Parts: sequence; structure tokens; C-alpha cells
Amino acid sequence: MKTVHHWIGGQAVEGASGSFGPVTDPATGEVTTQVALASADEVDAAVAAAKAAYASWGTSSLAQRTSVLFTFRALLDQHRDEIARLITAEHGKVHDDALGEVARGLEIVDLACGITVQLKGELSTQVASRVDVASIRQPLGVVAGITPFNFPAMVPMWMFPLAIACGNTFVLKPSEKDPSAALRLAELFSEAGLPDGVLNVVNGDKVAVDRLLEHPDVAAVSFVGSTPIARHIHATASANGKRVQALGGAKNHMLVLPDADLDAAADAAVSAAYGSAGERCMAVSAVVAVGAIGDELVAKIKERAEKITIGPGHDPASEMGPLITAAHRDKVAGYVAGAAAQGADVVLDGTGFTVEGYEKGHWIGLSLLDKVSTDSDAYRDEIFGPVLCVLRAETYEEGLALINASPYGNGTAVFTRDGGAARRFQMEVEAGMVGVNVPIPVPVGYHSFGGWKDSLFGDHHIYGNDGTHFYTRGKVVTTRWPDPADAPSGVDLGFPRNH
Repeated sequence: MKTVHHWIGGQAVEGASGSFGPVTDPATGEVTTQVALASADEVDAAVAAAKAAYASWGTSSLAQRTSVLFTFRALLDQHRDEIARLITAEHGKVHDDALGEVARGLEIVDLACGITVQLKGELSTQVASRVDVASIRQPLGVVAGITPFNFPAMVPMWMFPLAIACGNTFVLKPSEKDPSAALRLAELFSEAGLPDGVLNVVNGDKVAVDRLLEHPDVAAVSFVGSTPIARHIHATASANGKRVQALGGAKNHMLVLPDADLDAAADAAVSAAYGSAGERCMAVSAVVAVGAIGDELVAKIKERAEKITIGPGHDPASEMGPLITAAHRDKVAGYVAGAAAQGADVVLDGTGFTVEGYEKGHWIGLSLLDKVSTDSDAYRDEIFGPVLCVLRAETYEEGLALINASPYGNGTAVFTRDGGAARRFQMEVEAGMVGVNVPIPVPVGYHSFGGWKDSLFGDHHIYGNDGTHFYTRGKVVTTRWPDPADAPSGVDLGFPRNH
């Protein structure tokens, strides 16, 4: 059986803890790989390697850093299909989704390649007699990233390229459910010429996470995952004096106004709710239909959802793959099973679905729940699966209030032909990312990604300008030099004397 180990100090390092976790092919249910789970000592070794590398990388030239990053980008482009296959084999998402994930990660590598512009300082001259003030940004040192299973390549690339471009060194703890993509990224970065120890990967579970949160040589922690874990990461790392950005869960709403193009809205709802099997924090999981359009909109969503082809991710005909584990599949199915008892109309029930020839895979079909109440479990919880809830509202104001009452504030969208209504919504809704006739408003790399309320813990969003600021700290230098005409006697600088 294949074993995934660690990447420390620029080389593969076998796990020494004696503890291993299973990595499963979600399409077959078979354990194909085991991953070494790091002990606290192994985490310490990775941090030590990063600290040693920072001594030179932190003072390296911008030209050296960007040269390595450009080479890394070229290698990523060459190997994107290979990385996508690794994602499909361990996560289960279809190949096109996996390729899209790599492409979105490449956006942040592009941003990191242009770090010379992002790190430019500011200068004010003559703020007083012969006094200048300059603002500069400097790296933090060793920083860490803890990333989720649903985007095993993209989310790490939201973190380490930018952190490394800013002059930091990095310790990555990817999800133990699908670790191979992250390890391959580290290998490619090393092949691009990254000095040993600048990027390290330690696989593990809570033991590794807790050690990173308390390690005195880790200056900052980035995290993407569920809200309860994000809250724990933020509280624990902050208590240990670290800078933290912890992105949590979501319940993203799509408000459909009576004037909307219902065909476009239905297309958007299906792709946003069921793409990547709903295992993404920006998935639309709640559609709010305003006015009398609800029945027609639900019928259009149902018609489209029934045509989605579910199958193994390596099959080009598949449009949706399995869920990551059998336990998660069963949890998602439980929300559908309990929906009717809590007042919902179950328009589509995806539980019990299977794929011929892959009966042991972690399969579930698409579920559509209509007339869902705001106090039902299917609405209140982040399901993280292919389940779409439809809620009804009589007016725009009622729909907006419903959305703003949610404890989450990650992403949201409005579908309308009216520019004034869209403008009101984008100003009044309480969420960090807003789409206008765009169902999944994930910002491009040079804008920052992040939510409000229980979807973000910490002051900085991820990547973009916020990412640069998170991975650096500001310093202000105030300078006064004496006039060269006042040089001490005996020192001739070629300037006329003032006296």
C-alpha cells in the first residue's frame, strides 16, 4: 500500500510516530493509501527547518523570490492534469472540477509572482526640517497553514505562495483525508529552486494541529474549515500570541427577485448547490424565492437537477462525484431524511443512490427541499453536501432580513434585472462576498476572499491585499540627517560652509 509521508527540509521524511491514517478512494470505498500522522516532535522538526531557512530566505532579494515563483508557476501549469488526478483519486470530485481547483490556485501564484508591487513601501519627505518618514513591510518569520479536505490543492495555494513571496517560511498541515496533492505541490516548488526548509508539509491530525497552535516559533496561522474548528483555532493561536486568520463555515443564500430570469437563476442554483457535490464553503445551500415565483423556480431547478450525471470522477461523463467519506455521506443523508418531519417538501430525495459497479462508493444523489423553515436542521446547519433548501419570502425586505439573521456571512447572491435593487442588496446584506447574478462570488486573486460573522475569525481575509498584509508587518522609519554643509571641521564633502 502506498504511504504518504512528510516533506521537511526539502526532502521526503518518513513518519516516525508509528501512527497512520487511511486515505480512501471515495468512488470505490477502498483504502488505497495510508498517511503518516505526525507527532509533536515531527512538527517541531518541520518548524525548526523553517526557522533555519528563514535566516536567509527572510533577507533574500525580491528578484530571487519571484524567479523561483515564476519557475514554480510554469511547473504547476505543466503538471496541472497530474495534480487534478491526485485530487480526484482521494477527494472524489470530477476531473473538470479538480482542474478548476488547480486553476484557481494558480491565480494566487500569479499574484505572488507580482509581489514586488504588493510590497512597495511609502515615503513622505520633509515632514519636518530634514526629516523623512518611510513605511515598509517585513515578513513575520515561520508561518503555518491548516487546510481542509474539500480543496486539497487550491486552499494551500491560497496561503503558501503569498507567504513565501513575502519572505516567510511555511509549515503546511493539509487534510489527512487527501494529502497527496499538497505533497506534490511541495515537490514541484523544490524542483523550481525553492531553498530547503522554506516550505514544509507535515501530515497529521489534532496532535499536529495543536502543536502548531502552541509552538513558540510559529508567528501566524492560516486556517480554512468549519466554524467550530475555526473558532478553536483563533482562540488557541491568539492566546499563544499568534496572528490568526481562520475562515469558517457558511450557509450561503441566493435571493431570487420576481423580475429575475428564472431559467438563468435555476441554472445557477443547480451548479452552485450541487457542483463538487456541495462540498465547498461557497456553495449555495439556500435559495430564497421572493413573491409568486417559488413554484416555477423550484420546478425549473428540479428539471435541471434530475439531468445531472453522477459517477466516478475519472469518468468524463460524470458531472458530480461521491462524498469524501461514508460517514459524511450518512450525515448528509440524515438531514434529508429528517426534513419532511420538520415541515419541508422533499422534492428530490438523493438518499439511497448508488452507481452500478461502484456500489461501495460514498454515493448520494441530489436532494431538493422546498418550503424549508428557518428553524429546521437542514437550514440551520452547514450540511456540506448536495442538498438545496428553498425558502419563501413575500417581499425583498423579508428575504433580506432572513439572510441577515443567519449567523453565517460568507457569500450571498441576488438574481434580478433591476440595477437599483441589486445595489440596495449589495449595500444592505451582511456578508463578505456578494454576487449580482453570479451565484458563487469567489473573488479573483487580486481581491481578497473572506466572510463576516461566524464565517471568519480574525481581522484579515485571505489572499489579495489582505493576504499580503497578513503575512507581513508594518514598520515606520523616521529619519533626520544633518546638512552636509554642517560637516565637522576637517571633513570636506565639497559643500559650501553655512557659516
